Amino acid sequence: MAPRLDFSDWWGKDSKEGTPVVVKMENPNCSVVEINGPDSAFRPVEKSRGKNAKQVTWVLLLKAHRAVGCVAWLATVFWALLGTIKKRLIFRQGVAVATEKLGKGKLVLKIIRVFLVASLAILAFEVVAYLKGWRYFESANLHIPRTLDLQGWLHVVYVAWLTFRADYIAPLIQALSQFCVVLFLIQSVDRLILCLGCFWIKYKKIKPRIEVDPFKSDDVEASGYEYPMVLVQIPMCNEREVYEQSISAVCQIDWPKDRILIQVLDDSNDESIQWLIKAEVAKWNQKGVNIIYRHRLIRTGYKAGNLKSAMDCDYVKDYEFVTIFDADFQPNPDFLKLTVPHFKGNPELGLVQARWAFVNKDENLLTRLQNINLCFHFEVEQQVNGTFLNFFGFNGTAGVWRIKALEESGGWLERTTVEDMDIAVRAHLNGWKFIFLNDVKVLCEVPESYEAYRKQQHRWHSGPMQLFRLCLPAIITSKMAFWKKANLIFLFFLLRKLILPFYSFTLFCVILPLTMFVPEAELPMWVICYVPVLMSFLNILPTPKSIPFVVPYLLFENTMSVTKFNAMVSGLFQLGSSYEWVVTKKAGRSSESDLLAAAERDSKTMNQAQICRGASETELELLNQLKEQKEANPTPVKKVNKLYRKELALAFLLLTASVRSLLSAQGVHFYFLLFQGVTFLVVGLDLIGEQIS
Repeated sequence: MAPRLDFSDWWGKDSKEGTPVVVKMENPNCSVVEINGPDSAFRPVEKSRGKNAKQVTWVLLLKAHRAVGCVAWLATVFWALLGTIKKRLIFRQGVAVATEKLGKGKLVLKIIRVFLVASLAILAFEVVAYLKGWRYFESANLHIPRTLDLQGWLHVVYVAWLTFRADYIAPLIQALSQFCVVLFLIQSVDRLILCLGCFWIKYKKIKPRIEVDPFKSDDVEASGYEYPMVLVQIPMCNEREVYEQSISAVCQIDWPKDRILIQVLDDSNDESIQWLIKAEVAKWNQKGVNIIYRHRLIRTGYKAGNLKSAMDCDYVKDYEFVTIFDADFQPNPDFLKLTVPHFKGNPELGLVQARWAFVNKDENLLTRLQNINLCFHFEVEQQVNGTFLNFFGFNGTAGVWRIKALEESGGWLERTTVEDMDIAVRAHLNGWKFIFLNDVKVLCEVPESYEAYRKQQHRWHSGPMQLFRLCLPAIITSKMAFWKKANLIFLFFLLRKLILPFYSFTLFCVILPLTMFVPEAELPMWVICYVPVLMSFLNILPTPKSIPFVVPYLLFENTMSVTKFNAMVSGLFQLGSSYEWVVTKKAGRSSESDLLAAAERDSKTMNQAQICRGASETELELLNQLKEQKEANPTPVKKVNKLYRKELALAFLLLTASVRSLLSAQGVHFYFLLFQGVTFLVVGLDLIGEQIS
């Protein structure tokens, strides 16, 4: 055995040389230091020796006060949650059950209910076995007892269940879990590569730049600047809350008035909203803005049909570029001067996409979590794909298209609810390139209620799968490079649109709770905890201020996987809701810059006479009626919260599994299942993004 070299005793040995000196102070508030030798004065003194009894008491009281405050806060939240459960779930006060329009949605709910009933029955059985001491499968080395060792029919049934689950159920769950884990790792590697690409862009400061003066005329004899003809389209449908601020922002874009035309494409079926929008268009028309109002009599094809109808106008052939803003978007005046110049000298460029920014990102927890997702989408996914591949999915708004690229790609088609992604894929197949400008931001809103967000996510995840079925033959037979085809099929569609919601729902909402009842198929800790947390941190990197929300973000994303999985299956198998378009509800939030226009809104009365000159007597009567209705201030209708049955069923399934994990003393599994179940419960009761009424 090697000798132990320990010099601590020798180094710390008191020196006996010198004369001991004792220094005592008469002041009792000061410490007494005893110097026992020449080296004793240089020894570290413990901090606790410098504290008197009164200081220690105050520190303990402060810590106790903080602990009591934390416990009181947790108790308040828990009590409020129980009260809401009692009010909404038991007595059904002020709530309505969210209906499933499809048999498929009801089928998923029935399957979840079957799992829930089975888990409750198994949990009761496991509790009885635990109390009786039948703990045969707490470790893999334990064996199933023989028939001679059994006592009672309940024991026989329990051992039969153990044998059945070990031989038949566990292998199936293990195979499915291994498949999902492989998909999970592939998607994590893809997410990591995207983040590394984003870091490289930041490190090298790579971004599209304008080298020359874009508007200077190439003609030597001509003087001044030459601006291209730009068509601006604002599609909207019953957008009472946001039509005014959107039209106002677009009309203030800095561009020569004779080189721009603004189309307000109104698909509203509410006549009062139609007249309000007409009045707003007339107001800006009187100010000299080149703006027109269009309303379709036959409203087919949703947004794609609206845009297609507008592009069929004869005067469109005089314009070179078209930019689109949804009804809640508020571009800055310099938007066109920051985007259009990138087209000059780049004939292969078909699209310039700007980034979204959100005026209501701090409104509630739901908007904060959406901001995390969308910031990662723009900062990482769109920027990396635009820089290295010159391709990404068009976001449907805040982008400038070369009209020639739209026409050569077949124009707007009404075959899916993701017409923006459809035209982007077809333009990419035709060889057009895209540019993403991360520095150019356009203000907009994110949904503030879970109902609106849920419908939006359903459309965003069912449409791509429907488009994948339609575009797959064209992608395979296209003349583009093989690696571009592989990127479109495996990364753009399968990995990011199909695999992500599939493994997230299957792994964390189905397999994980099942493994609590089938411990032979237990998931490893790194799948449950380490890798998801790492991926969540990567998602939050573009928004560092959101790091405190990493745990709610992870839990909420797993909760939303139910809606995304349902939408993905609907689009993949062409079910009815895959072509369901619901306009996302807006709140009409304004940015700080919009508040500067308050004086202009106050001058509406002064401009009324100018509007009247261009309006007929019938229009004036309708406008006066609308004004009187607006001044009447009708009593607002109280919002009815929804109950989402799939989320509630999964909440009880996860909570049941968390109780089962206590029997096997699995601490991490218990906390994960408990918090995930509570998150499902909060979402199912429509509490996220809403005030508890």
